[in-house]
Amino acid sequence: MNKKHNSNLVPYAQKLRKTMTKEERHLWYDFLCNYPTKFVKQKVVDNYILDFYCSQAKLALELDGSQHYEKEYLLKDTIRTQQLNQYGITVYRIPNNIVFTRFRELCEHIDHLVKEVVG
Repeated sequence: MNKKHNSNLVPYAQKLRKTMTKEERHLWYDFLCNYPTKFVKQKVVDNYILDFYCSQAKLALELDGSQHYEKEYLLKDTIRTQQLNQYGITVYRIPNNIVFTRFRELCEHIDHLVKEVVG
């Protein structure tokens, strides 16, 4: 299935790239931006904006704040993940607090996920 995107979301994605959260900035500038397999920020896929996306590994990294653990968000995130899975995209959800409390392990795990697919 080919990935489509909602072009109406592009300006919003561009704004999000400039106003990243502190967790997004840390993960991006201290790991992903120099990672050998390319990641992009705020990638529009279908009707969603992915926090970080690696097209080679078909891997989406989603940083989740506390609101994502409320019933309403859990359902939305489940639907979102199922839709992205239909495009062959694996979604890895990361609680925000992990970015600062277990950064090294997080980076090692992301590296493992990428290398499982890319080699």
